[in-house]
Amino acid sequence: MDRFEAMRTLVAAIDGGSLSAASRALGIPLATVSRRVSDLEARLGTRLVVRTSRRLIPTEEGAPFLATARRILEDLGEAERAASGEYRAPRGELLVTAPIMFGKLHVAPIVHDFLAIYPDVTVRLVLSDAVVDLVENHVDVAVRIGNLPDSSLIARRVGQVRWVVCASPDYLARHAAPEKPSDLSGHACIAFEGLQTYRQWPFGIGGDAASIAIRPRFSINTADGVIDGAIKGLGVARIMSYQASVGVSEGRLVPILESDSPAPIPVHLVHSAQALQPLKLRAFMDFMIPRIERVLTRIDQVFDRRHAEGRVG
Repeated sequence: MDRFEAMRTLVAAIDGGSLSAASRALGIPLATVSRRVSDLEARLGTRLVVRTSRRLIPTEEGAPFLATARRILEDLGEAERAASGEYRAPRGELLVTAPIMFGKLHVAPIVHDFLAIYPDVTVRLVLSDAVVDLVENHVDVAVRIGNLPDSSLIARRVGQVRWVVCASPDYLARHAAPEKPSDLSGHACIAFEGLQTYRQWPFGIGGDAASIAIRPRFSINTADGVIDGAIKGLGVARIMSYQASVGVSEGRLVPILESDSPAPIPVHLVHSAQALQPLKLRAFMDFMIPRIERVLTRIDQVFDRRHAEGRVG
């Protein structure tokens, strides 16, 4: 029995919550996963995992073994990276996550330029609006939009975004622009929602904060769909500044109710703390930080310029 592979399989099963998840993650047959875990338990003479109604969890004896196995596998990976030269020159794979639209519009183009400069580095960019656990999923860098909870992660703030309520010039020509959030009750709105409805839009800051009920004429579960609906004049939309900036710059969308916007939302690059940082990660952070900062500054300037010019809202 290969004990390293057995430990790696056990960790994958616990992280994924099932033997099937480990099979998919490792790309090996389910029977192989089951045999490795069983052989490891037989070698140790104790049961390491138990299945509850929802997922696979370590037993009382299995929990300390799992923690030790993780540390051994991390040390092994570190040794392999050092031997392969990963700490002498940027090389190897980076797993990067980002919110879907932000990643598509603003992270992916920077990654493309990064790859052109660093031929020995590969990047797996995973776009998801869910908060991905960096340690559990072995993520190297995550783009996070929102206030961060206290954690042991290393975070670098790179800018901010804001919520923007907007409509097309055509819509505003047919309907007087709302002067205050409560006026939205008389407007057709476009809701970003799926099977669960979301029809309260927050406005204001601190003591002036309030949620306003909207009346959607059109609902869709993608940001692209919300933007397209707003540009086509279906109603008033509420989207992020990084999603609206191109439409606003081109005159296809007009921000409204800007003075009632909630507080800006910070954007961070986040990664795990490491005693020795791989050069691929350092190179990526050094490349990404100034470029994403410039992107977010340009987006802010689109709306700051409009506000200074005293336009609608």
